[in-house]
Amino acid sequence: MDALVFIAVLAAAACHAGWNTLLKFRLEPVTATSLVAAASGLVAVPAVFIAGVPALPSWPYLLASTAIHVAYYLTLAEAYRDGDLGQIYPIARGTAPLMTAVLAGVLLHEALGLYGWAGITMLAIGILLLAFKGGRAPSVDARSVGFALATSLTITVYTIVDGQGARLSGAPSAYTAWMFLLSGAIMAAHGALRNGASRLGPVLRANWALALAGAALSFAAYTIAIWAMTVAPIALVAALRESGVLFAALFSTLVLREPLMPVRIVAALFVLAGAALLRLA
Repeated sequence: MDALVFIAVLAAAACHAGWNTLLKFRLEPVTATSLVAAASGLVAVPAVFIAGVPALPSWPYLLASTAIHVAYYLTLAEAYRDGDLGQIYPIARGTAPLMTAVLAGVLLHEALGLYGWAGITMLAIGILLLAFKGGRAPSVDARSVGFALATSLTITVYTIVDGQGARLSGAPSAYTAWMFLLSGAIMAAHGALRNGASRLGPVLRANWALALAGAALSFAAYTIAIWAMTVAPIALVAALRESGVLFAALFSTLVLREPLMPVRIVAALFVLAGAALLRLA
C-alpha cells in the first residue's frame, strides 16, 4: 500500500474512534447518534456546493449506502446503550475486515496476496481480542453483542457499496458529501420523531459543540476512507481503517476511564502487526 494512503487511512481511523468516543459522553447513545448524524448532514452542506454532484452511474450505490448508513447508526447506538466503548467498538469492527475481504474478492475480483490476507487476519484477531476483559469473554449482555454484530454487517455492506460507488462517481468527495447529507437528514427526522422536535431542540442547543465535533470527525474519517478506496484495494483500506480500535482502546482508558487489561496489550500488538503487513501488501 502506498505510504500516503497508509498514513491517511490511519488518520481516518483515529477520527472514527474519536467520534465514537463522543457518543459515550453525557447523552443517551441513541440521541447522541442522531445528533451527530444530523450535524454531519449540516457539515456536508458546504461540501455539496463545492464538490458538486457525483456522476449518474453512482447514484444507485449512493442511495443504497444512505439506507445502510442509517441502519449502521441505529444499530451502533443500540449497541452502545448498555455496552462499554472498549468492548462494543472492537466487536462491531472486528469481523468486518474478513467479511469485506471475502466479498471484495467474490464480487469485485480483488486479489490481495499473502501479505494482504495475513494482515487482515492479524487485524481481525487483534480487534476481537480487544473486546476481552482479563482473558475472559466480553461481559456484556446478549442484546449489546447482537447489535454490535449487526453493526459489523452494515459496515461490511456499506464498505463494498461505497467502494464501488465512489469509483463510478467521478468525484469521491461529492459522493461522500451527498451520502452524509442524505443520511443526516434521515437521522435528523428520526431523532425528531423519537424524541419529539420540542425536546430535541433544547438538547441540540445544549450539546451543539459536541455534535459538531463528532460530525466533523465522522465526515473527515469517511471522506478519507472513500478516497482511499478509489486508489487502493477496498479490502485493504477497510481492514487498515479498523486499526481505529487502538485509538478507541486508548480513548476508552484515558477519557472514559474504562479498564485496560493485559489481554488488550497483546491485542494491540496483533493489530500493529496486521497494519505493518498491510503496509507491505
